[in-house]
Parts: sequence; structure tokens; C-alpha cells
Amino acid sequence: MSYKNGKELLPERLLKEIQRYIQGELIYIPKEENVRKAWGTGTGTRDYMTKRNNEIYTKYKDGADIDYLMATYNLCEDSIIKIVKNKGKEIKTMP
Repeated sequence: MSYKNGKELLPERLLKEIQRYIQGELIYIPKEENVRKAWGTGTGTRDYMTKRNNEIYTKYKDGADIDYLMATYNLCEDSIIKIVKNKGKEIKTMP
């Protein structure tokens, strides 16, 4: 996110209207809802997590134990169990 000067960016009438509410302070103007990206899509994090979770589930189904998965992926026991349970549900519910 970068700083923009309203004086250079906004029409004078709009700038005057905004100055009625706030002056000399920073204000965040969010994107419209239909323009916002889903979490992790812009950085690749979502794809990374999906791939990682698929690997964890596959290794678990192939016989890897929870302790091995915890050490390999540096995750706590609860996280590994949650991933395995959620991935199992996804696969079972797919037609």
C-alpha cells in the first residue's frame, strides 16, 4: 500500500468534502468487495498451503505417523490432525 496525496489525486470539490470530516491525517480507502482477492491468491500462499496439506494427507494415508509429520512440516499435533481430518472429508464428499 502506498501513500497518495489527495490534493494531487482528487477533484477539488471532493477534497473539500473529505476535509470536512478529516484533515491532515491518513485514511484507508478499501477496495470494492468485487475487486478484492481471496486470501493467499496474490502471494501464492493459498497454493502453497493446499499443496502442503495434500502432501501431509497423502503421507499419513501411506502410513506416516503424526510425530513424523509434525517434525517434517514443523506443525503441532492439532494442526496435523485437523489437516488429515479436513482432507479426508474433502475426498469423501467429492463425487
